[in-house]
Amino acid sequence: MHRAMDSGKRNHRKKVMLVAFATLVVATSLISLSIGPYDLTVKEVFQSLFRSSRFEIAGNERSELAWVIVWDIRLPRILLAGLVGTALSISGSIFQSCFRNPLVEPYVLGVSSGAAFGASMAIVFPAIFFSLPLTAFIFASITVMLTLGIGMIRGQIQTLSLILAGVVIGSFFSALVSILKYISNDAALREIVFWLLGGFYQSGWSEIRLLAPITILVSGLVWFLAWKLNVISIGDEEAKSLGVDPRKNKIILILSATLLTSLSVAYVGIIAWVGLMVPHAARLMVGPDNRYVVPLSALIGTLFLLFCDILARNLVAGEIPIGILTSILGAPYLIYLLRTKTV
Repeated sequence: MHRAMDSGKRNHRKKVMLVAFATLVVATSLISLSIGPYDLTVKEVFQSLFRSSRFEIAGNERSELAWVIVWDIRLPRILLAGLVGTALSISGSIFQSCFRNPLVEPYVLGVSSGAAFGASMAIVFPAIFFSLPLTAFIFASITVMLTLGIGMIRGQIQTLSLILAGVVIGSFFSALVSILKYISNDAALREIVFWLLGGFYQSGWSEIRLLAPITILVSGLVWFLAWKLNVISIGDEEAKSLGVDPRKNKIILILSATLLTSLSVAYVGIIAWVGLMVPHAARLMVGPDNRYVVPLSALIGTLFLLFCDILARNLVAGEIPIGILTSILGAPYLIYLLRTKTV
């Protein structure tokens, strides 16, 4: 009875934490809408949000400008940051649970580099690779298969071998991207370089309309399968004894993570370390239960990228690429995990 009460209290605390982080996301979004090269008051933000068109305020120059800034510039960035933060964080939680290691994430496994190569191919050879997101997904999937194949020894996935395989495959595809940069024309070269740095400077409603449905559907599927992810994280034999097919479910989950990662890379470039830091932070807060880790990771990932975007737009006169900020924050965190975790 006492155990049931303690379990209920823990679950209640986890739900309160989810609500608290959702509230933080909303508050940070409002702050992000307000501050920038052209600051807006909270009143102007709310007035713009609740007007469907700037024609409702025609004649009021400042109100029209506020509407354009909110709807055409900042709101798409915020939504894109939320979608990418959700996608990368959930991908990281899938990889870490499937491989039972906190150091595994899309960037470390080379998935981001594979997707980057695919996207670069679409930029350099648009006549052949007509769809950038599709090409990024194909090469990200190839990267996953190569990394898993190299990291598997005698039918078992070895953690150290898997990480080393990811580093090798990631370096290989990074070298291929360098070759593409070398042979590309000036316009394609500039596009690849800015894109590889990662950022939301090309955010717009067309990107949101394409990315949002897939991200929401795949994230919902992963949350629905979170209890199976819990079972898989215990071990393959234990999963079989509980009636869960680890092979089939791992394939579904890993493909889901690959799709989320490749779409994010295709639209905003490489944003490293989010998939490493965020799921680990979520587990420190709510424990290993993926029914709570998955949604909390999505919220923390959104909050983290919103914070990075605010810094990127306000620290200097121009704009700092998001990928630079996440790498600066992520590298020390990886060192911390290496020093405190046994792998």
